[in-house]
Amino acid sequence: MGADHAERRLVAILAADIVGYSRLIEADEAGTLAAMKALRSEVIGPLLAEYHGRIVKLMGDGAIVEFGSVVDAVVCAVAMQREIAARQSATPPDHRIIFRMGVNLGDVVVEGDDLLGDGVNVAARLEQLCESGGLFVSGTAYDQLQGKLELPLEFIGERHVKNITRPVRTYRVRFEGAARDKRFSIRPWHQWAMLAVLALLVLSAAGSAFWSRPSETNAETAFIARMKFPLPDKPSIIVLPFDDFSSDPEQAYFADGITEDLITGLSKLPGIFVVARHSAFTYKGRPTKVQDIAEDMGVRYVLEGNLRRDGKQIRIETQLIDAISNQRLWDKRYDGTMATIFALQNKIIGEITSTLPIDVAAAQATEPEPAETTPEAYDALLQGWGHFRRNTDKETLKAIALFDTAVGLDTYYSRAHAALAAANWRMAVSRWDSGNLAFQKAMHRVDQSLPMAMLYQCPLAYAISSEVLAAHGGYDQALIEISRAIRLDPNEPESHIRKARFLNATGRAAEAEQAVRLAMRLDPKYPPDYLRTLAISLFHQEKYENAVETLKFLIALEWDIADDYATLASGLGHLGRTGGVQLNIAKFNGIAVPDGRGPLTVQGIAWRWYDDMFDYDPAYRNQLLEGLRKAGVPEGAGTDIPYETYARPVSRVNGEFSINGTSKIAAATAKRLYDQGAKLVDVRSTVGFDHTHIPGSINLPATTVLSADALSQAVGKNEDVIFACQGKYCADAAFASAKALAWGYTKVSYFADGCSAWEDANYPMEISPRKIRGPALPQRQEP
Repeated sequence: MGADHAERRLVAILAADIVGYSRLIEADEAGTLAAMKALRSEVIGPLLAEYHGRIVKLMGDGAIVEFGSVVDAVVCAVAMQREIAARQSATPPDHRIIFRMGVNLGDVVVEGDDLLGDGVNVAARLEQLCESGGLFVSGTAYDQLQGKLELPLEFIGERHVKNITRPVRTYRVRFEGAARDKRFSIRPWHQWAMLAVLALLVLSAAGSAFWSRPSETNAETAFIARMKFPLPDKPSIIVLPFDDFSSDPEQAYFADGITEDLITGLSKLPGIFVVARHSAFTYKGRPTKVQDIAEDMGVRYVLEGNLRRDGKQIRIETQLIDAISNQRLWDKRYDGTMATIFALQNKIIGEITSTLPIDVAAAQATEPEPAETTPEAYDALLQGWGHFRRNTDKETLKAIALFDTAVGLDTYYSRAHAALAAANWRMAVSRWDSGNLAFQKAMHRVDQSLPMAMLYQCPLAYAISSEVLAAHGGYDQALIEISRAIRLDPNEPESHIRKARFLNATGRAAEAEQAVRLAMRLDPKYPPDYLRTLAISLFHQEKYENAVETLKFLIALEWDIADDYATLASGLGHLGRTGGVQLNIAKFNGIAVPDGRGPLTVQGIAWRWYDDMFDYDPAYRNQLLEGLRKAGVPEGAGTDIPYETYARPVSRVNGEFSINGTSKIAAATAKRLYDQGAKLVDVRSTVGFDHTHIPGSINLPATTVLSADALSQAVGKNEDVIFACQGKYCADAAFASAKALAWGYTKVSYFADGCSAWEDANYPMEISPRKIRGPALPQRQEP
């Protein structure tokens, strides 16, 4: 063994810290310092002397102390907590000096008077986990305490702590009981104790604010050559999810929300590359080396930290690491309250911008929407986002209720209005409730929220606005809105994906591919739907090989989107590889038909592909349909007239169809005409019709059954006929009405609101007897 190896020893480490130190100093600096001085001289110093504790390092509100015995360390800590609490029993709670403490028994590296290594770090992490006025000990300490104390030790689980790869067994010391063979009375000072207290006072007078971790990191250096992505030509950073050190596990949403807000705040700054939230949060709860994270994400800097919330008090600890040089650039602690939470976030962002090579002047000139609001409104917003991220109907409804609470507390809170718009938009497009009233209510709330969200420069508001415009066919205006969102937050990958989808729809696939690839770089662990947008952009550029391979990779990850199989079939058709097409048709039908959609036909895709195709670029639509024909996909029913002919009288405004030459009617009019003898043709799929339908209606599925001959058997050309499908944004009834006009029918009514509106009006509905008997085509009665 070499002579210059590091000196190591096994010791007990006590980490102690004052709760809310900054708040106490801010409220009463002179009184707090005087109280601390008294505790040091009358309690802490004598106890350290009695139990042979050596101060390793000390700051204004915290210390690391070494003991030769773990029993001494724990008994000393308990004595301190008891005596400090007893001496302040008459002090108002807001003015009390309260410690939290952690004890670990572990191996440490000795450097002069300093101690380094995991033995110290575990004690510090336990202190951060500990509740106010308490004491946590590690499993290694617990093992040595058995039979030596009469203090209850409560196991509270294995905890994952930052920079420690293995979980730490954690125990809470219960203060009822007594320590065996140890006294808790305060002995007279020794000369050693006097020196300890003098050291405390000298270091405190030097202006040290708090104990900080060792400046060097334990991580290995990240290598640019091993990075999975090219290192950006500007400062690049990932903000890892903050560990939640709050005693209440229900507070986890708050640490997540603060992390997300820091990501968003940095993302809005010019001249910096910020990894998206989606990728950053894949590391939540996973002990991962900083080096590995930097290499996986292709970034140089890593920000990590933890957050503790105790009532209205907040403590945030962060450290910024340069993974390439293996240096901890800084390590800071921020104390505040809910009332100062925005100032704390701004301080952290300010520290980052002043440390990294960023144009500070340009960053300061960036003025995003005002984030500040009342603490209660902000808390409700963060709680809402916690539910929203779970992406179910019930969780989204919980999020809406909390966003409503935030808006109720602050009428002009733009972020809360934007969040409301996002949540209601999800409720509308996900169709978790198929009723028209639910859909219309959600859309009405979107329309209500967006103007308030746009009072300030809120990127999310512009992003949701672009989605609404695109869904209504306004792709050009949607591109303007999403460009505004990107200008305000250039590092948000979802905005670039939205832009790519709009570009594909307007015949600009090459630009769409660039936008997708940028989104993928910003979010290296991107969700599967990014691959879908990429595949479509490749397909429209006639890069069929690449499109097919991308789709196959996508389907391996996410197999239950029917239109992926249609796109794959079209790509294979263009490549002349028709051998596997029937399998793709079968997979499309296996997903679409049980969901109430018709089987795969060329005509059906002309109307609906991922969404509707009405305003899609005509050349791109024809390219898709031609590939399906080459692949042998059935054309569909009623194709004796070309799409361009029967679609000519169809128009769409704000997402709602109208057909020139027909009467567009609502539920009440449809009911009146039906009662007067009009024939009602339901053009939904057989599955949808069998589930529930209007009594006496005729089921002619639009893409597979409805033809000139089939319609003529049920309705005379001069009879009143009503066409309906599910609701106003369903294209099937619109195109069926247009076809009927082309076939010569003279009394065509388009029931735009469809079966959902009929049911919402409490008109009668029934289940089809065809669930038991096979379908029978109704015959027209001759007059």
